[in-house]
Amino acid sequence: MNLQNKIALVTGGTKGIGAAAAIAFAKAGADVAINGRFDDADAQATRQEIQKLGRRCEIIVADCAKQDDAKRCVEETVQKLGALDVLVHSAGGPVNGKLFEITPDDWYGAFDIHVHAIFHLCRAALPHMKPRKEGAIILVSSTAGLRAVHTNIAYQVVKGAIPHFTRALAREFADDNIRVNCVAPGVVRTRFHANMSDAQKKLNLEQRIPLHREGTPAQVASLITELVTNDYITGETFTIDGGLTMRIA
Repeated sequence: MNLQNKIALVTGGTKGIGAAAAIAFAKAGADVAINGRFDDADAQATRQEIQKLGRRCEIIVADCAKQDDAKRCVEETVQKLGALDVLVHSAGGPVNGKLFEITPDDWYGAFDIHVHAIFHLCRAALPHMKPRKEGAIILVSSTAGLRAVHTNIAYQVVKGAIPHFTRALAREFADDNIRVNCVAPGVVRTRFHANMSDAQKKLNLEQRIPLHREGTPAQVASLITELVTNDYITGETFTIDGGLTMRIA
């Protein structure tokens, strides 16, 4: 897919990986709707960056874990920008705690934002893509969904659901030329990892990550853009983690 004059919707698009993806799409010639739960300084800053590139940008405030909000998010994108060619679900957040440390509300909330939101968004977006016989959906998972750690069971489970959702959806809509792929970042320099202790950062860089450095949102955004523009990739999950998941010792 050539992104020139295409329309992309990026959830979680006001900061971090989502914002980087939105800006990358604009650099490639797309107009972008960025979704977050607030129209705040982050949202305004991301919109300004996109507008500086000469592209249109709409801020859509919605909680896409809610069915009505997800549908409205998609419909506003189409109404304000004219179409929907690309959907990226990057919204999410940490869910910390072991099995007996989290509450049922923590567990259900993790599924709402990371899994149910994808369900609602895809059901709203696909009717706009199917008649045109073209579309791309990128879902953001995590290496935590591919390898077990001992501190955040709910987060791992919901992130583990996303790669299989990707495969199932890609198979279902391949005949419509709608491609679905997933990215699984490792330790990326965002606010998500900002609260990591110095000891944990040292462990990551010296022992866990073979390349001995954190990733950046721009690097993940570059992969997302490639998965949109390369029209012979679908149903796949790509790790971008400096080698974190390949090591066994």
